[in-house]
Amino acid sequence: MAPVVESTQPWVEKYRPKQVKDVAHQEEVVRVLTNTLQTSNCPHMLFYGPPGTGKTTTALAIAHQLFGPELYKSRVLELNASDDRGINVVRTKIKDFAAVAVGSNNRQGGYPCPSFKIIILDEADSMTEDAQNALRRTMETYSKVTRFFFICNYISRIIEPLASRCAKFRFKPLSEEVMSNRVMLICNEEGLNLGGEALSTLSSISQGDLRRAITYLQSAARLFGSTINSTDLVNVSGVVPLEVVQSFFTSCKSGDFDIANKEVDNIVAEGYPASQIINQVFYFSFIFVAIMVINTSNTKVSFQLFGIVVEAGDDITDNQKAKICKCLAETDKRLVDGADEYLQLLDVASNTIRALSEMAQDF
Repeated sequence: MAPVVESTQPWVEKYRPKQVKDVAHQEEVVRVLTNTLQTSNCPHMLFYGPPGTGKTTTALAIAHQLFGPELYKSRVLELNASDDRGINVVRTKIKDFAAVAVGSNNRQGGYPCPSFKIIILDEADSMTEDAQNALRRTMETYSKVTRFFFICNYISRIIEPLASRCAKFRFKPLSEEVMSNRVMLICNEEGLNLGGEALSTLSSISQGDLRRAITYLQSAARLFGSTINSTDLVNVSGVVPLEVVQSFFTSCKSGDFDIANKEVDNIVAEGYPASQIINQVFYFSFIFVAIMVINTSNTKVSFQLFGIVVEAGDDITDNQKAKICKCLAETDKRLVDGADEYLQLLDVASNTIRALSEMAQDF
């Protein structure tokens, strides 16, 4: 097997599809956009869906297929709207670029090179409402010479006047099979040895985000060499070890607040991020019931067990699920707003104790 070749280039960029037809698991989007490219007459576009599903890749591929390497820099403006999201950016950088007219259609090097420019706004759902309102007028004024590609995770955060001016394309979450196939292709190219268990772990911790999976894989390869196991992937991902989540959840199951308080102290002292704990507890809290149903101690946090719980019927009531979810959602929001991690974890523990006590009574 060939050794791992050191490279400063991120694998996310190295293995990014260069053409729209190569984007994985988005058949409907690819079909429509391929037809659009044949006419070289693109409308304003809005790509939305979960992270790591190919939205930015698709937008970049369209731009490259239209203009080629020579005209790309002069015809395409890429902005990350989470950084450049204020109204001043719309009034200056975006408006100045959009206002400049270009020549008529003139094919160069086999590329269509249509008579318009493209502005790609990544993470457009981070733009302020004022900026989006200002952008609406810019789109109307310069629609003949400029096309806008909006990329976002949450379409609900895009104001309706902007969304209504765009052709909308929804990107579906990537299946485990699609992600595994892509990861194995990269492993073969880079000379990596990734076993079935490690592949399953990578799929689980990346939660359907192919970009995240590739980043974890490259980080593990740099740190641990060509043979990578599940532990290596967990270590580079920042995911809280399962035994820590188990210990936290066990302390909640005990019904003793002092034990839960001590466990929270340990978690905070170890420096584990509270938001990650909450994310994993969300799945683990329901998996506890699944374990009781299938009577096994082999606990593996996965969407499959989550599915078992959903279908478990009377083993956990909708009301009990709602209480835990409500607590985790509220805590996550408070953490985003800068609340104290210790107090928030303690709140999760106390509410989970209450919910699990009700579960124990039911059982």
